[in-house]
Amino acid sequence: MNAIHRRQFIKRLGLSAASLPFLMGLPSLGLAAPARPRQRLVVMFSPNGTLPPAYWPEEQGRDFKLKEIMTPLESFKDRMLILRGLSNKVRGDGDGHMRGMSCLLTGIELFPGNIQGGSDTPAGWASGISIDQELRNYFQSKEETRTRFGSLEFGVGVTDRADPWTRMSYAGPNKPVAPISDPYQMYQKLYGQLKDKENLQSVLDDVRDDLKKVSKLISPEDRKLLAEHETLVRQMEKEVAEAGRQKLRVGPPSLEEGVADQNDNVPRLSRMQIDLLVNSFVNDMARVATLQYTKSVGSARMNWLDIKDGHHSLSHEPDKDETSQAKLLKINKWFAGELNYLTQKLASTPEPGGSGTLLDNTLIVWTNELGKGNSHTLDNIPFLLIGGGFGFQMGRSLKFEKVPHNRLHLALAHGVGHRIETFGKTTLCDGGPLNLS
Repeated sequence: MNAIHRRQFIKRLGLSAASLPFLMGLPSLGLAAPARPRQRLVVMFSPNGTLPPAYWPEEQGRDFKLKEIMTPLESFKDRMLILRGLSNKVRGDGDGHMRGMSCLLTGIELFPGNIQGGSDTPAGWASGISIDQELRNYFQSKEETRTRFGSLEFGVGVTDRADPWTRMSYAGPNKPVAPISDPYQMYQKLYGQLKDKENLQSVLDDVRDDLKKVSKLISPEDRKLLAEHETLVRQMEKEVAEAGRQKLRVGPPSLEEGVADQNDNVPRLSRMQIDLLVNSFVNDMARVATLQYTKSVGSARMNWLDIKDGHHSLSHEPDKDETSQAKLLKINKWFAGELNYLTQKLASTPEPGGSGTLLDNTLIVWTNELGKGNSHTLDNIPFLLIGGGFGFQMGRSLKFEKVPHNRLHLALAHGVGHRIETFGKTTLCDGGPLNLS
């Protein structure tokens, strides 16, 4: 029943508008809006392009066969949607890796800046919000979908270096969101405040008082920056208050102790982060998450695969170099295996308070900053969707012709009921949301 009909109902019975919130939940009155099932989004990133012959199925539609890279996901073939032919058409400053990474989820140009890539002009951060943060804000704007954090940004092997190669998530123009690459730090973020609430609140009280004192001594320009700090303090106070009310449905996972955030520990770090991610969903701490493996130009050495070369340098070798191609195949297949672990965890975890599993209401998007490493192409960016909850028809392989990836982001927004008409660069949204239903 829409708002007009509700007002007529109230008027007809002589009720006050104040009573409506108490009446909304009574099914026999027909006032309750149909509840939208819980929806979640995970964006998983792996770098340096893919191997097209070993990635894209030859067949289209429902009758397709997975190529070797995606064979670890065979048991979820009927729950995946493979999208070939999506292009990152954002132009402007920055080299292919920079635009590939920082325009991947924003769909808009980088600001001019002084960060020099391997070629092309220098650039700065992205000039717009990323789709994960757009959906986070949408969920957080409604009481029924608001969660403690809104979104969580997980990293695996991401370096401390901050530049357009290392950031894909943006809270707004010039506002990159850093992933947390240390699982112990993420554990503290998720569960530590439950224990340290009083101490942290005391610290925040002091900080707030100090900011007020300083505000009288600084310039108007600095007061604007200080206002942003005060907003952050208020947000942290809100998180502390919510942490005090937080009751975990399921206790935190037991993490292996003493695993350093180092290259050779990436496989163990990956599983620790995935376990934390799934647990955060079980406890409804967030509806949006990103899982970023290394970074654009990621040079991890996959020693656990008996590969001593850096991933980035391997990705630049020519196609005729069979040895390098075999190593890249193992690397990309390993990433697919980690995606399979995440998918299996979601599929085996019951949906709290509902029917089915977490995977039924969670859509995972596995993507990359490049279509192919040695050409730096931004065409045919790998986009593999797996899971459910967004109303897309899964179990298909689709092929498009250089469609701007902005239209996929629009489809993601519409899939959760966020009916925006454009996202990112407006001229790249012609045609509207990608039709995946």
